[in-house]
Amino acid sequence: MTPATAQGLDAVILDYNGVIGLQPTTDQWLRLAHTALWPEDLPAFQNARSAYDAGQLSDLAYWATVLGHHPGSRRLRELRDADTAMWTSTDDHVVEILEGAHASGLPLVLLSNAPRHLSDVLDRHPWRRLMSHAFYLARLQVCKPDPAAYQHAMNATGAADPDRVLFVDDRADNCLPARRLGLRILHYTGRPTDLAAALQSPN
Repeated sequence: MTPATAQGLDAVILDYNGVIGLQPTTDQWLRLAHTALWPEDLPAFQNARSAYDAGQLSDLAYWATVLGHHPGSRRLRELRDADTAMWTSTDDHVVEILEGAHASGLPLVLLSNAPRHLSDVLDRHPWRRLMSHAFYLARLQVCKPDPAAYQHAMNATGAADPDRVLFVDDRADNCLPARRLGLRILHYTGRPTDLAAALQSPN
């Protein structure tokens, strides 16, 4: 019996952005919007990507929609690379906590709303080895908070009891469906100590 199992957890399902990955800064968003020649309405620019993250739009289709015209191969590559670069910085404190959990034998599963190109990049990062499975929802063609996304991750954990699986996400609206499915939840607000405590909690 591993320490994690003794403490009442059989597995953990984690979001990437806002948990493992650091949120892009406003300046980064503004630079990308400026590169895309988007008007000054930053929230609209941020919200326009939901179909892209869900895999419903290709890189070309997404950026053509944003720009209002075909970007051309060079411009598309510049936009895609600038966008991807915003999402690849990680929180070293969180990664350290997950390294400890992994070493204890606790299965870790990634469940992330991420476009295809970004998911390919993330798969090459060192922290990815900590995950027994990684579900990027653009590949699944379904996004959180759709219950089907959580079920994919839950099935991959191999856990029989959802109450022994912890779901961690920085968005409250993504945590609610997990709670309805019977999983424990941690609405992560940027404090690694909260994650460490949740992994150690016997309840």
